[in-house]
Amino acid sequence: MTTAERPPVAVLHPLEPLSEEEIRTAVRVLRAARSLGPRTVICSIALHEPGKPVVAGFRRSTSTPRSAFLTLLDRDTGDVFEAVVSIDRQSLVSWTSIPGAQPGMTLPEFVESNDVIKTHPDYIAALAKRGVTDMSLVSIDQWPNGNFGFPEDSSLRLTRALSWVRTAPGDNAYARPIDGVIAVVDLNNMRVVRVEDHGVVPLPPEDGNYSATSIEQRVAPKKLDIIQPDGPSFEIDGHSIRWQKWQIRFGFTHREGLVLHNVGYEDGGRVRSILSRASLSEMVVPYGDPHPMHNRKNAFDAGEYGLGMCTNSLELGCDCLGEIRYFDGLICDGAGEPLRIPNAICLHEEDYGILWKHVDRESGTEVRRSRRLVLSSIATVGNYEYGFFWYFYQDGSIEYEIKLTGIVSNGALPVGEERKYGTVVAPGVYAPIHQHFFSMRLDMAIDGEANSVYEVNTVAEPAGPENPFNNAFFAQSTLLSRESTAQRDLNLASARYWKVVNPNVKNRLGQPVAYKLAPGENTVPFNLPGSSLRKRAGFVDHHLWVTPFEPAEMHGAGQYPNQHAGGAGLPAFTAADRPVENTDVVVWYTMGHNHVPRPEDWPVMPTQYMGFKLQPLGFFDRNPALDVPPSPKHDDHCEA
Repeated sequence: MTTAERPPVAVLHPLEPLSEEEIRTAVRVLRAARSLGPRTVICSIALHEPGKPVVAGFRRSTSTPRSAFLTLLDRDTGDVFEAVVSIDRQSLVSWTSIPGAQPGMTLPEFVESNDVIKTHPDYIAALAKRGVTDMSLVSIDQWPNGNFGFPEDSSLRLTRALSWVRTAPGDNAYARPIDGVIAVVDLNNMRVVRVEDHGVVPLPPEDGNYSATSIEQRVAPKKLDIIQPDGPSFEIDGHSIRWQKWQIRFGFTHREGLVLHNVGYEDGGRVRSILSRASLSEMVVPYGDPHPMHNRKNAFDAGEYGLGMCTNSLELGCDCLGEIRYFDGLICDGAGEPLRIPNAICLHEEDYGILWKHVDRESGTEVRRSRRLVLSSIATVGNYEYGFFWYFYQDGSIEYEIKLTGIVSNGALPVGEERKYGTVVAPGVYAPIHQHFFSMRLDMAIDGEANSVYEVNTVAEPAGPENPFNNAFFAQSTLLSRESTAQRDLNLASARYWKVVNPNVKNRLGQPVAYKLAPGENTVPFNLPGSSLRKRAGFVDHHLWVTPFEPAEMHGAGQYPNQHAGGAGLPAFTAADRPVENTDVVVWYTMGHNHVPRPEDWPVMPTQYMGFKLQPLGFFDRNPALDVPPSPKHDDHCEA
């Protein structure tokens, strides 16, 4: 296991993430150009990604401009600014005020607000009513305030803090919720606005410890080693990867975490493009319990926290096996200093069973094993862990998988009671029903940027002369030509999926080349129309959206969802009903996981899996994995 360092090269690729030196340069230039007050927070900094023509025209012999994009918050005035700084010219390119915006929470705010809460007399008194007096054992989670139409929702920068208590250091921090107490904090002025007390509920009686030292362990399975004596099959150049005909570039941002760029597959002596850029643009976790402790829980984990900021350092624990290469993530602290996340991204290979097989009674058996490339990161957002995994297969398929684990957000009940809107998972502990929605932004480039999107439904042929045995059915493709007609939902009754087609390029059979978006697990929102969640996370209204490429349209719920009144993001992007046929299109796919908690989810949840696939659909002339060599034979060889 090693960490891949950026090699010293004369010319950086225009999409190579910012280095520590570049971050410091950008901040220094900005401070010299603008008079930033002592309470101005640099919320985020990332590469200001150049336009597609710049990327397409990159040559190793020619340098390309490097710029940084920064978001800043003046805590004295509440004003938010965006800045673009040229690193090459060491100059401020733009400085823009963003009226009414609230950036996501910053690391210093988490720390400072927790200290302010624990010293507030009303909070101390509320906890004392519940028998809690040792503040060193109290854990606080800051939940975004949201926007529910109250005046303070639009005028103050707020969080709603929920609390738990350990019985001793090292206990499960979420085993004993301090129910009924909410501390509302004004982050800009670092003051407690109020402490809400919704009634005393007894603390749950049991711990919820789950460490190996606290649980009697079963007999361990025999040791399993993944050995690659010749090393991995991939090649790395900075943040670019070559593996089994794949070429992939990746990056890392404060908000999105892991990002893919310029994904292509070598075929016929050239690299054919598939994706220009792909990322998780937004996610939201709405809770279904109307109790005051939970009815405002609608966490936008990307826009309100930042998935990059919450990314794990995998040197502290990784679920990968084999020959692993790690890449650090770089963000910044509130002062603009580079903040390195060691081993933020993991790269490795996995065996994946049978790639293809056939047994011929005369000529014998041909079988190939599947190997897949895995590029992944894991984020901890409060109580939950989210694993984000991109898989690349030898047959040209791409899979995106989200792994959900961690600890369910919970509340307390008197022992023996139940609540309609949640599940009792331990004596005195219940977990509310909730959902997880993810908005994927897929900037498609199927053999070029001129693409169209079709919906495919399987249709039963009506009974009649053309269907004499009532067995006929066929796949029917419908062009989604405008943004209004490209707002679509899954339909199990028609086995619905979507395909992204380049109508200008044909395969050897005369078919336009395409990739299929194959859905996995999904659901629909149960928050009623008109709810805060449906206003602010309009992307959940449909499983599929298609827009023409526009560089400013990056996030499904808009650039600043924190305390936004609603209507931003995809509903606003698509209001003009632009054409999306034979053009540079972005496909937005919404995934939802409906979580009705189980006792088996306590005290830490077994991983749940969800995702989707991008599969070649006439993109190749035939099976592109025919040339994968047979695996070496072993005495214990098995194909499964």
